Amino acid sequence: MTPRRDTLDVLGIPIDAVGFAAAQERIIEWGLARESRYVVLANVHVVVTASRDAQFGVAVAGADMATPDGAPIAWMLRRLGVAEQVRVSGPDLTWSLLKQCEQVALPVYFFGSTPETLQLLMERVRQVFPKLRVAGVEAPPFRPMTEQEDADSVMRINSSGAGLVFVGLGCPKQEYWMLQHRGQVNAVMLGVGAAFDFHAGTVRRAPSWMRANGLEWLHRLASEPSQIVICFYFLFVRDDNENDCSFGLGLRWPAIGH
Repeated sequence: MTPRRDTLDVLGIPIDAVGFAAAQERIIEWGLARESRYVVLANVHVVVTASRDAQFGVAVAGADMATPDGAPIAWMLRRLGVAEQVRVSGPDLTWSLLKQCEQVALPVYFFGSTPETLQLLMERVRQVFPKLRVAGVEAPPFRPMTEQEDADSVMRINSSGAGLVFVGLGCPKQEYWMLQHRGQVNAVMLGVGAAFDFHAGTVRRAPSWMRANGLEWLHRLASEPSQIVICFYFLFVRDDNENDCSFGLGLRWPAIGH
């Protein structure tokens, strides 16, 4: 039986106070039962966007589990009283789930990204997890799918027998897709963001020492200069109605000039 959810609000968004092993166990349990659920990996981008965009907030808050993917989110949960809270990293959880799925013979489906990235990803997955049952691989079009295309995708996923669908459409598209398809896809859907790219080797991930010290965001900032303004916004959120600024997802001080 799935345990009762233990969530705390971060900027008004419910985040599960769940550890790495417990999150994985819950996903595998749902997958083996072929329960139609979805899981959000909540990093700073996801949480801040969800707090500012009501429609996206519904998609994130409606998840069956929202894990603290990102050192700032895990830090915030610790600040709220969960002393042992750790980051549940999306790429790490993805890889660990693949290993677990291989062990329990749970078929998986990869949905998202591009054919080229998926080909590279499958080469590595088959090398590392030779007994993993890959039920299907699908790169949907970047444009909005027609109703028929969407129905065909759902049919392919369900007929494949997959119990876990890794959804790599990027934020916020993947969260909207999972919300829309809960009750239609007979499997657990996990929004994995850039995990396909990391494990395919098309995007370089931060060194292990940076990840261990909660600095992966800094590596991504250096790797993607175009994200500087966006990341600044995530860390320093101006609320014009309250005439103040917030830092670190909850610590506030008066804005300059007020």
